[in-house]
Amino acid sequence: MENRLLNIAFILATALLIGCSNGNGDFDATGTFESEEIIVSSEAMGKLVMFQVEEGMQLKQNQIVGIVDTTQLHLKKKQLLSSITAVLSKQPNISAQLAALQKQIETTEVEKKRIENLVKLDAATTKQLDDINSQLEVLNKQYTAAKSSLTITKQGLQSETLPLVAQVEQIEDQIKKSYIINPIDGTVLTRYAKLDEITSNGKALYKIADLSEMTLRAYVDGDQLGQISLGEKVKVYVDKGEGEQKEMNGEIYWVSSKAEFTPKTIQTKDERANLVYAIKVKVINDGYLKIGMYGEVKF
Repeated sequence: MENRLLNIAFILATALLIGCSNGNGDFDATGTFESEEIIVSSEAMGKLVMFQVEEGMQLKQNQIVGIVDTTQLHLKKKQLLSSITAVLSKQPNISAQLAALQKQIETTEVEKKRIENLVKLDAATTKQLDDINSQLEVLNKQYTAAKSSLTITKQGLQSETLPLVAQVEQIEDQIKKSYIINPIDGTVLTRYAKLDEITSNGKALYKIADLSEMTLRAYVDGDQLGQISLGEKVKVYVDKGEGEQKEMNGEIYWVSSKAEFTPKTIQTKDERANLVYAIKVKVINDGYLKIGMYGEVKF
């Protein structure tokens, strides 16, 4: 009799284990699948002259999916560049304008050496040497003053272009922001705008999410909280239809630090007053999982 009871217990335990592994047993937590959604907004105002976004479309990170009309920005940039060129054309050619003075200085220095040699031979007076030295000194001062004046003029004109250059950089930044660049690899969930519509700064254009990895947000009670840990591998089950469930591998990567009342969407009315803790389970999506789908977790 005792052996018979042991056999029956073994069969029941085996059946229970098989039921759990097939997703038909009791589960420790239930919840819904979600993903991190990003709403992509416009950073420019104008007409959407290119917008290649459709719901369900797979987009790559850094892919250009749209362009806001930049015609006026390019014309403004062209005008600013012309203004910069006009200002810089007024710059003096310092070397050319100093060339005449430089030539006079060189000629005077040659004459000075000649007079110095004549003085040594008593063929010229010291007054002649003094005169040529004075003349050379005046020429050097004129050269220094002219160079300083021309340099100041050139620097002044260059300074006048700095605000224009800053405006060009602003225009280039606005042109860059007129390109709508997709932020992540993912699937377009919702499209809010269409080609040829007028958009504005901050206006939502589409919503995208990476569905290759889904998050099951489930809830556990205080007693269960001590049985789980971050990084723990778990089994996740979702309905396949006809009473069958699909088993998937998951990993707990987040546990809430505070309790909350049981969400209305996943528990009966009588249980809503219970305090539970939210957990997040990471599940690799093979294409079967959808946002909002219910899932069950077995620790």
